[in-house]
Amino acid sequence: MTSKSHSKITGFSGNEIFCLDQLGYKAGQLCLGNNVVALGMGRGIGAGLSNLAGGEITEITQLVHEGRKNAYNRMMKEARQYGGVGLAGVSFDMINHGGNLEFIALGSTIHDSKTKNDTMDFSTSASGQQLYCQIDSGFTPLSFVFGNVAYSIGVGGNIGGAFRGLKRGEVPQYSQIFDRTRHLALTRIKKEAKAAGANAVIGIETSIMPLMYTQEMMMTGTASIHPALKDYADDPVTCDMTNEELWNMVNLGYLPIKLVMGVSVYSLGLASGIMAGLQSLIGGQVVGLTEILYEAREKALERIENDAEKCGADEVVGIKTRVYDLGGGLVEFMVIGTAVKLMKGANTKNKALPPQAIIQDHETFVDVTQGEDSTITQSGAASARKTQKGPLSIIISIVFIIFYIWLKMHSQH
Repeated sequence: MTSKSHSKITGFSGNEIFCLDQLGYKAGQLCLGNNVVALGMGRGIGAGLSNLAGGEITEITQLVHEGRKNAYNRMMKEARQYGGVGLAGVSFDMINHGGNLEFIALGSTIHDSKTKNDTMDFSTSASGQQLYCQIDSGFTPLSFVFGNVAYSIGVGGNIGGAFRGLKRGEVPQYSQIFDRTRHLALTRIKKEAKAAGANAVIGIETSIMPLMYTQEMMMTGTASIHPALKDYADDPVTCDMTNEELWNMVNLGYLPIKLVMGVSVYSLGLASGIMAGLQSLIGGQVVGLTEILYEAREKALERIENDAEKCGADEVVGIKTRVYDLGGGLVEFMVIGTAVKLMKGANTKNKALPPQAIIQDHETFVDVTQGEDSTITQSGAASARKTQKGPLSIIISIVFIIFYIWLKMHSQH
């Protein structure tokens, strides 16, 4: 399918266009790529069996990864037709069309206002404003990169966790599953960055969303090069600071070293759960729940602190915390941040950012007529209990298996 030229249409805002101009760039055309996929019978059965076992659901991980990659490649093909030196503001969306998933990739081309260079040198998840912060911090963008993982607790985790959940404290089965799968997404985005020849992945954004009766964790960012990080070519630096935060830390002489995560899943315990229920009826402080959330937080923080010490960091900044209610008196506490280190050669090109680089653009068009189910990204919920849907996924898996066996038996007659 040949794309039509939209030479006067761009996805950049006025603030972004100003920041691009300061870099010697001018805004270019809005580009889009899409790909529609279906799980299919074979993959559905495989996903069902994996869902029963727990951990990563490789069939779904690979399906959505391929869908996004194909959409990204189509977008890049369109961008090359327009020319320009780069593609910025790259992002993904996902829409459910009656069970078929459409993956959409969006971005806008950047042109060099001083030369006639039309070779596409880079792509980035950064907006025009974020790109200014990155380049002024000494980072050279190479490629938009992403890593994802679809996962489930599974029957094994549910059974083991259920027995362990009768007792108050951490539930190792759940902690291990969530910790391992969350780090898989990070490992994969680093692998893509290394393949692109980068020594850092910056501007990482993490999303967790419901997907085909599982959860998916996805990380997107920009594979980049910084001259002071040349020793990290084999193990690229990862950073989830905002680009404005990154600029400020570099201005103070710090560079990111590693995105660190800590996960802990705790059980309130049967006896404590009953007491918490009674306290909720009476009113006042719910002691059991207060203590368990505190313990889970401390355990998660202890894990990222240990991780930061191992990589030789000076501090962990930009800590973000998330609490997920898994149901049945189980809660997951996750903390995520960036370990940084004071380094020679870390400095910004300018002493201050222009106001246009930090002004937040306000949304001027809001549409709530489609409801929460129009796109999967919009319907993402904070509670893992809402997104996991373990019993339903198990039933569907069993139905797939029975149907497959019936087809085999029927074909033999």
